[in-house]
Amino acid sequence: MKQILLVEDDALLNKTLVYNLTQDGYHITSALTFQDAGEKLLTTTSDLILLDINLPDGNGFDLCRLAKSRHPQVLVIFLTANDQERDQIKGYEAGAVDYITKPFSILALQRKIHAMFHLLDQHLPAREYYQDRSLFLDFSSQTAVLDETPLTLSSLEFRMLQLFCQNPGRVLTRQQLLHKLWDSEEKYVDTHTLTTSVSRLRGKIEKAGHHYIRTVYGMGYQWTGGEQE
Repeated sequence: MKQILLVEDDALLNKTLVYNLTQDGYHITSALTFQDAGEKLLTTTSDLILLDINLPDGNGFDLCRLAKSRHPQVLVIFLTANDQERDQIKGYEAGAVDYITKPFSILALQRKIHAMFHLLDQHLPAREYYQDRSLFLDFSSQTAVLDETPLTLSSLEFRMLQLFCQNPGRVLTRQQLLHKLWDSEEKYVDTHTLTTSVSRLRGKIEKAGHHYIRTVYGMGYQWTGGEQE
């Protein structure tokens, strides 16, 4: 599932876009301010950021540069009432791939996002690694490092981590995890094994106040990407 961070201070437009893009099957994280968006950049990994330039506590150009410094591969599309050529050029220089002026057709935006993701899926390899300031995971070579110290993880733990990293911010139910973790050799993973494995995995990667996996009681687990206490 593609992850989109929406930063738009117009509450009605924000809510409308969240609804429509969710209907398209995307996982949407929304923010109304620069500060809120900056905090979400620390805890979520997005494939695309839809970004208003004029925010009440900052500007989108600075936020775009911040986002690109933390997540170089993320795509950024500006949504703005600024239609001056110099603003468009400034947006591209900040790292955006497109610039859409308001008012705009929500349907046209949906089609543009779909086409952009479709093109990327055809030409870019799947993500094979996860990295933040403390944790590095290379799923292709099955290596892991926490605060410059190598970690020893089992094949099951790597598959679990890869599944979480492919679905940042999304609550994965126990049933979904049990289904996905049934490996090619059909080694069954039951509920007790899952609970024990998550607990053991937390003990290995959650140190120094960083939390990566949140228990959603009655449902399952959520990857929170190293949020701090």
